[in-house]
Amino acid sequence: MKRALHFVFKVANRQATIDFYRKVLGMKILRHEEFEKGCEAACNGPYDGRWSKTMVGFGAEDNHFVVELTYNYGIKNYKLGDDFQNIQITSEKIITNARENSYKFENLKDGNFSLSAPGGYQFVVNETQKQGDPVTAVCLAVSNLKKSVEYWQGLLGMELYEQNEKSALLGFSKEQCSLRLVESPKPIDHAEAFGRIAFSCPSSELKGLEEKMKQASTTILTPFISLDTPGKATVQVVILADPDGHEICFVGDEGFRELSQVDPQADDLLNKAMENDKSDEWFQKMEERKKKMAAKAGNTQ
Repeated sequence: MKRALHFVFKVANRQATIDFYRKVLGMKILRHEEFEKGCEAACNGPYDGRWSKTMVGFGAEDNHFVVELTYNYGIKNYKLGDDFQNIQITSEKIITNARENSYKFENLKDGNFSLSAPGGYQFVVNETQKQGDPVTAVCLAVSNLKKSVEYWQGLLGMELYEQNEKSALLGFSKEQCSLRLVESPKPIDHAEAFGRIAFSCPSSELKGLEEKMKQASTTILTPFISLDTPGKATVQVVILADPDGHEICFVGDEGFRELSQVDPQADDLLNKAMENDKSDEWFQKMEERKKKMAAKAGNTQ
């Protein structure tokens, strides 16, 4: 059985981002890992340098949909596109947390509120109580709803829960986070901040999935590959792209369950990494250097 795992965001201001997820959304740090070179499956985007991965969520990845925050050292900002719309959460606490932390939010209607994480990623909060995982849906923009439904339902095997002229709701189980597709009147722009949604399936099904997508002449971004995390489990993945270029990671469930166990040291590891991160100082020095060079060039003219 396939299950929804997480959505991947690229973040530039790690401290402000972590503060938002901890203090406003009320999520926990589940895992934190540092890497010296880019991921073979481009988990951190098209970057080859040092980066980190921080998993945050309301509970363990075995039964919660979580968020993967990738931080590329030396990248100051990312241009947002219009591909990712929002993550939908049902919670009685988030808006209270936002008020207590003087964090801005927009009152929509019917008990829904909108918040922007640092970097501009949107969250829609329904202020009611819910049993189980508070994360209910990831919303993505698509250029052709019919074509996208055919891909996600027909090829990937998602169940179609509801559909109208402008949107569709799909998923692998009603007990999991769903996928909402919303039709856009223009081509989808992924810009630089494009993310990735991840699912798991039995490892034995990955090569069959890859072959099925080959036969359908769809995009395969990363063919079947094994990824190692030092000191942890090895996992197998296949990375796909839907008709609009939304990245989709399928990972072998058995290895991922072992890899994704909550690390009791996660908070300490993250805090230490942020404390040792001198990126802001480096950027400031570079800006000062540019100003001095510009001033010097002006004086010589």
